[in-house]
Amino acid sequence: MDRSGKVLRSTLFLDQVGEVVVTLDPDGLSWKPLDRGSVASSCLCMKRHSKIETEVNFSNVYAVEFIDRGLIHDSHWNCGRFLLGSTSEMYRFVVHGFHKPKTCCSPWVLSEYTFGHEDLQKCQMWVEDINAYMKDGAGRPKSLLVFVHPLCGKGKGNKTWEMVAPIFSRAKVQTEVKVTKRAGHAFDIISSLSDGELCSFDGIVAVGGDGLFNEVLNGLLSSRHKGPYPPAPTEFGYSVNDEKNQMFGNNSNNNGRAYCNDENGLSPETSSQSDDHEPLLSNSESNGVGIPKFTNKCGPCNTDQNPVISFPNDWFRLGIIPAGSTDAIVISTTGMRDPVTSALHIVLGKSMSLDIAQVVRWKTSPSSMDLPYVRYAASFAGYGFYGDVIKESEKYRWMGPVRYDFAGTKVFLEHRSYEAEIAFLETENFDPLTGITDTGGNKTQSSRLSGQNSNKVICRMNCTVCNQTKNSAQFPSNRAITSPNIHSENSRWLQSKGRFISVGAAIISCRNERAPDGLVADAHLADGFLHLILVKDCPRPYYLWHLMQLTRSGLNPLNFDFVEHHKTPAFTFASSHDGSVWNLDGEILQACQVSVQVCRGLINFFASGPEV
Repeated sequence: MDRSGKVLRSTLFLDQVGEVVVTLDPDGLSWKPLDRGSVASSCLCMKRHSKIETEVNFSNVYAVEFIDRGLIHDSHWNCGRFLLGSTSEMYRFVVHGFHKPKTCCSPWVLSEYTFGHEDLQKCQMWVEDINAYMKDGAGRPKSLLVFVHPLCGKGKGNKTWEMVAPIFSRAKVQTEVKVTKRAGHAFDIISSLSDGELCSFDGIVAVGGDGLFNEVLNGLLSSRHKGPYPPAPTEFGYSVNDEKNQMFGNNSNNNGRAYCNDENGLSPETSSQSDDHEPLLSNSESNGVGIPKFTNKCGPCNTDQNPVISFPNDWFRLGIIPAGSTDAIVISTTGMRDPVTSALHIVLGKSMSLDIAQVVRWKTSPSSMDLPYVRYAASFAGYGFYGDVIKESEKYRWMGPVRYDFAGTKVFLEHRSYEAEIAFLETENFDPLTGITDTGGNKTQSSRLSGQNSNKVICRMNCTVCNQTKNSAQFPSNRAITSPNIHSENSRWLQSKGRFISVGAAIISCRNERAPDGLVADAHLADGFLHLILVKDCPRPYYLWHLMQLTRSGLNPLNFDFVEHHKTPAFTFASSHDGSVWNLDGEILQACQVSVQVCRGLINFFASGPEV
């Protein structure tokens, strides 16, 4: 073996090709057939290898393993095609990789390269050297907690995990698998884990749909996310006689928050609510595991006797292997709905930040006296039509995914609307294409996004919008969790009141197979904003027209007079009834008063962004 710096070279046998010269360097492996002095043979080999890979980069390799002695097949050219020739028994090792098809958003395809040699030590040395290079790639997980929903989708959760489990075993990723037995099972397990136990994992993976991921997310954050609540609807003290948007200014008064109507010159009104909300839940108690200092591969969890995990952090990641009914989170983050592709993202340690919506329920019903209750959503929060559909679909779980079509049709025909008051935080008009923040002009009108906006920028891998937003004036710190304007004395809130068929908040685009562009095509994964979509009461054919726009790519479901679209980091919702429910990533929340705010980059997700 010739060693030149970090470059290794040796003659090995490649299964179904023959004897090759293999080169190993920091970028990956490459090989070419051994020159036997025959020009014709060399040309034929070039023709052969023009159709297959002659190299593989370490970015496309997820495992290498020694597989002991076995047969290696040679090949030869005959009558215009390659045929298997002689076979030899020798020691072997396999390089496990994958191909990315040239067509965008196509599933990654697994590949294997089996090399052999008569010398056992040489094979073992190659395995060690390749593994050494692969370890240089930062972020690959070593241990994961996996939750499998056996009944998700069409009952394919277990089969999906069985299909991708070999990828994790080949990559030497230890997995502790929990098969959920009831609703809330994953939440209960995660919320009961001590921080010391959680530190033994590099992340948590949900094999299922968006609902299971929502359980995992809430179990993780319920006692570990610390931060102020968004303003409660009662803190505004507004009274509106029409549906026209009105503007509010924010002035502090002792420990309360006062809001005045600048347009009408109303006097400030102080609320008894304090800015400093006490946490809803205390830290989960340790269940007996004492770890003085637990070190994760990405860094120490803590140096104290009792490790404490808080979010956001730089090492703990969440992931999804899609097996659900819609899988909007996976499609929005990877561009495709493929279990193998998602598994490869996870074992390779791909990582990106995701915005999470914190939803605070202040009242379950108009007459109830409730303590604040916190939930989190990764993709969507919706009331009215979207809440009614998910509530109705629970009656028909035996139907499988088709229950959503049945429930949706039934709710659509009922055509209900709900009286509500919504207040949302106005933001500066930040242009992601130019990086310019517009602080002038009519703010009331600029808050409503034009349905014909031609400057839409689709979120993708290495997204410039998400990166620019981190450095914008509205988010001065890369680790800022919520928009500083939410609790600022200079924050300005707009209000909309009336009857709504649906109130929706899209944290991400929410792409799925039924809605190829999602609810909001240009929603971003980590820009610190959600898209508030208010669909006012309208005739049933108009609402059908709006829904049909979602089903085809390139159309705009928001370009209607009865649809308001606002980009905001926070909003509040209040209703005088409890006729509908909230839909949080497919999970039900009963509430008539809620506040929602975006926690920017709160979690790290096993993905690299869509390739569209």
